[in-house]
Amino acid sequence: MTVVAVFGGRSEIGLEIARRLAQGATVVLASRPGGERPDVSGAQRVMHVDFDADEVAAHVNAVDAIEAEVGAIDIAVLTFGVLGDQALAERDPGEVVRILHTDFVAQASLLTVLADRMRARGAGTLVAFSSVAGQRVRRANYVYGSAKAGLDGFASGLADALHGSGVDLIIARPGFVIGRMTAGMSPAPFSSTPDQVADAVVKRIRGGGAVELWIPWQLRAMFAVAAVVPRALWRRMPR
Repeated sequence: MTVVAVFGGRSEIGLEIARRLAQGATVVLASRPGGERPDVSGAQRVMHVDFDADEVAAHVNAVDAIEAEVGAIDIAVLTFGVLGDQALAERDPGEVVRILHTDFVAQASLLTVLADRMRARGAGTLVAFSSVAGQRVRRANYVYGSAKAGLDGFASGLADALHGSGVDLIIARPGFVIGRMTAGMSPAPFSSTPDQVADAVVKRIRGGGAVELWIPWQLRAMFAVAAVVPRALWRRMPR
């Protein structure tokens, strides 16, 4: 039986991915203690696990506990993260550290734990969520963008290290996603919904393809051009 683990198990994107992969599978939803415990229809079993991504020292034990209960994780999707408060971060280094820790350090730690297990087994799929915000960091959200840039670089190197191991690492690079995290913000061009992101990720998991998954695909061309936009213009770009 396939074991699908979503770390960030209450996120809109994570839940939509889980629902699409649930038929006949064991679904593990790992999320911070408290809050709702959503169901996933079609799953053979749904397991809820208390998991705080920021507690990086506990990542090994968390994965151990999951696999001891349900068996080896076949597909792991990392959808936890924070957008953070850019204005506060420009005054408060604590906010900078909070954003970078959750969106880069914790991600890199958990990816390392999961990749090591999967490499030893010679199989598995990892999904890391980067963002177009990390492709060329903008003044309007440079703290969040720099965390995603770091994660993107880390995941790219890890994907190369896993090449030939039987482990498939997918780097999802969505643009602006209309959902809870971006509530109250004006959508950017080529915005997507959690449903659309989940559709693209699941299609890539099932069908294979390139390491980098741009969502929607048009953003790949847009950000190829972004690399050559003069800094005097780029610094005025909105979020």
